[in-house]
Amino acid sequence: MSGSALKQELKLLESIFHQKHERFRIVSGSLDEISCQFVTQEQILVIHCNITESYPMVPPIWFVESEDPNLAAVLERLADIKKGSTLLLQHFKRIISDLCKLYNLPQHPDVEMLDQPLPTEQDNEDLDHYEMKEEEPAEGKKSEDEGIGKENLAILEKIKKNQRQDYLNGAVSGSVQATDRLMKELRDIYRSESFKAGNYAVELVNDSLYDWNVKILKVDQDSALHNDLQILREKEGVDFILLNFSFKDNFPFDPPFVRVVSPVLSGGYVLGGGAICMELLTKQGWSSAYSIESVIMQISATLVKGKARIQFGANKSQYSLTRAQQSYKSLVQIHEKNGWYTPPKEDG
Repeated sequence: MSGSALKQELKLLESIFHQKHERFRIVSGSLDEISCQFVTQEQILVIHCNITESYPMVPPIWFVESEDPNLAAVLERLADIKKGSTLLLQHFKRIISDLCKLYNLPQHPDVEMLDQPLPTEQDNEDLDHYEMKEEEPAEGKKSEDEGIGKENLAILEKIKKNQRQDYLNGAVSGSVQATDRLMKELRDIYRSESFKAGNYAVELVNDSLYDWNVKILKVDQDSALHNDLQILREKEGVDFILLNFSFKDNFPFDPPFVRVVSPVLSGGYVLGGGAICMELLTKQGWSSAYSIESVIMQISATLVKGKARIQFGANKSQYSLTRAQQSYKSLVQIHEKNGWYTPPKEDG
């Protein structure tokens, strides 16, 4: 699809759902991203739409700033819409109609305007507005890549290339929403000061965005765990704690599954198999607003706070994915009954 056709869709949407519209407002719009508001008497819902480079072959990705499962269901139903040249307009029509139903509001008549065909004649003056905006993402991409090392930029490019190939082969893994968010998380990490300072490192297992190995390289220098890591380096040539983060298709609405892979630890809220006893890693304590870097830093702080120690000479095979999953299931059941006793989030 040409950029000009997408501009026409955006132009029509902004003309109907302007910033003072009583029900649905487009607060800002570009060829990459649209921020909207759904207005009821009680609240204003903030909704974001990301438009992928491959639109309309790859549909827009929607996020809503709410944990309400009914709203997530509204967004999930957008996947049923048949692809077409005006996919964005059809998404807007469905989302506004479904939100009106959800909140028992009358259907807004302006929604019907989204069925009109797009003008073929382009008004140059109006398009200038979008010509400028089209340059912004190019600028944005430069600044997006700013501060990211060449090696890491190459990894991001490789992932993008693999994704395009998967789409062409019809072998898409994961969901568009999770993939998009994980790319953003990885990009943010590559740009972060903590990552550059060597506090931790990230490697994708088999180039998969959904399977990360995270090495915690630095912990509080006054801790016994820091001293243990020095001894581990002398004994085994390894001076990090290896974590594995496994993400599902519904990330960021569900937390990643995180476990310690090595070395074997005692204390530090680490359970059998390497599972980690932390409320924020459960559905109950998780928020889709958490960044992966903040989770890594929180785990690092919790290990120190829980006085984790390396069990030198321990049987390494006691840590496995299956055992960790079993321990995690048990701890969730226990805490659902008895509440949590792990350190509060703000302590980290």
